Amino acid sequence: MTVEETVRQTLAELQVTGEEAVRSAFAEVRSAMEQERQRIIREGARDETERQMIAKTMRDRWLARKQGLLACVDENWLEKAPPELKPVVGRQFNELRRKVIASCEVSGLMSEIPLMEEPAGAAGTTASAARRTAAPGAARVQVTDLTLPGYRRPLGSLHPVTQVQREIEAIFLGLGFTIETGPEIESVYYNFDALNIPESHPSRDDWDTLYIDSQTLLRTHTSPVQIRAMRKHGAPLYIIIPGRCYRRDNPDSTHSPIFHQIEGLAVDTHITFADLKGTLDFFARKFFGEKTRTSFHPSFFPFTEPSGEVAIGCRFCEGKGCRICKQSGWIEVMGCGIVHPDVLRHGGIDPLRYTGWAFGLGVERYAMMKYDINDIQLFLQSDMRFLEQF
Repeated sequence: MTVEETVRQTLAELQVTGEEAVRSAFAEVRSAMEQERQRIIREGARDETERQMIAKTMRDRWLARKQGLLACVDENWLEKAPPELKPVVGRQFNELRRKVIASCEVSGLMSEIPLMEEPAGAAGTTASAARRTAAPGAARVQVTDLTLPGYRRPLGSLHPVTQVQREIEAIFLGLGFTIETGPEIESVYYNFDALNIPESHPSRDDWDTLYIDSQTLLRTHTSPVQIRAMRKHGAPLYIIIPGRCYRRDNPDSTHSPIFHQIEGLAVDTHITFADLKGTLDFFARKFFGEKTRTSFHPSFFPFTEPSGEVAIGCRFCEGKGCRICKQSGWIEVMGCGIVHPDVLRHGGIDPLRYTGWAFGLGVERYAMMKYDINDIQLFLQSDMRFLEQF
């Protein structure tokens, strides 16, 4: 079994049950790391660039924050260790961590990797020596013509979805909110159960999504980060949560199985629906223009009670009624509501002491309104004729 396969299993799966077995398992990982280090030192490098690349590759392989082997040991051995083995696993992990950091430090590793000599030519001279002693005429043939025009690379720009996302983030950062992120591959508990959407609840059908297995899925919204943030930071809490989401939607001009969402969450004492309305009205006027009107209508979401939908006056007909607003004069732009007490409990917050409000919006929909785009699929097609306009 390779070291990669070993560290991606838990101690229970490796049948490591005693302190001596734990020490032996960590010793095997340290030995594998040292053997790999000695191997790359023996093989050497052809030049300085390759030596630096080899050193960085080894560092990233062991110390990368998400997929590094040390991170796998932390996640699968330390975090999932049984309580009786936690102390010895923690000590062994700290020792392994110090060893890996010292052995995979790039500058130190580069100093130990030797540069290999170039192969000798037929006359017993190296290739570099042959180039130095080449005839003057031959050298002149290979000289670059500096009068030729250079290669121009086209200047890139931010994707329109990224531009709109950053504009929304800037508004809420100015109000004192902070940005939280979370995993796109989420557990059923965080995606549904902790948000007051049990398996028997019919509203789960509205979030039909792509499952990896029975307990793991691609998140349907960024709401799971609300629970993670409440458990991590407690209250009071003021955050926005941007990120990519997935749903099993049939692609058309207004729906896509991949989309971006921004949610907001405020938890504090004496939070009311008036705070929610005032904040979202301010946001709408900042994003769409100072003359923008907002309207709130009752709605239903399992994780908020009461719930509402926010609409703005149609920007295309100025509220007179047109095809885009379906003659209503209003365009629905987001959902919102007061956080359900059960959601606060799942987040480890006392609903008798704290209240909160939340909202969620689709970034692509805002980009479509801002730039007058009539097909959401254009954002994912990588058509340069479309992207160069931004």
